[in-house]
Amino acid sequence: MSHLKRVDHITYACAAGTIERWAWFHIEVEGGRLINRIDDVRPDDPNDSMKIWCIDYGEFGVALIEGIDRARTSQVTAFVERHGDHAVQHVAYDTNDLDRFLAHLTAMGGSPRGEVLVRNDGFGVLKQMFARGYTEGSAAETTFPEYVERPNATTADDVSITFAEETGKGFYDQVADAVEAGDDAPFFDFSQMPDDWEVPEAKPLEGAR
Repeated sequence: MSHLKRVDHITYACAAGTIERWAWFHIEVEGGRLINRIDDVRPDDPNDSMKIWCIDYGEFGVALIEGIDRARTSQVTAFVERHGDHAVQHVAYDTNDLDRFLAHLTAMGGSPRGEVLVRNDGFGVLKQMFARGYTEGSAAETTFPEYVERPNATTADDVSITFAEETGKGFYDQVADAVEAGDDAPFFDFSQMPDDWEVPEAKPLEGAR
């Protein structure tokens, strides 16, 4: 059985001064709905911060982030300088059971960025875990996965993707701490992959076009 259910949201890092343009694109062109707008997740931090605007499509969401540079360069700005405007910083996957998946993930060689964050988003308790980067390198510049567990949806309104200020702070702080600590280790250790592992035979889904 798959541990993952679906893509929960995709986070794009925007170049300075472009978050409005990309919000227009996702809302007016693609038909999304702005559900949350935080223009500064760390308003009291003299060093750096970011904006986070969240757009809902009903069954998944898009988060737009833009760096705020003060005494130093924001981690989001550093990411954009490395990868370009509107680059995918991370994809979040909704899991069937986050605790069970994380136990399996770590046993197989995966490594989280920090502790699991828990909050209430209005529909129930949400759990989320940000992993280290897919490749070795600065935490501010590498792409990474996020894994979440959301409450079961029972109505059309319940599948709406929601975000909160705590999400931005927790995610931003974990990356900032990793940068300061020089934690450049990659997310996954493939040493447990058998040398004789073979790709299984593809089995098309029923009714697939």
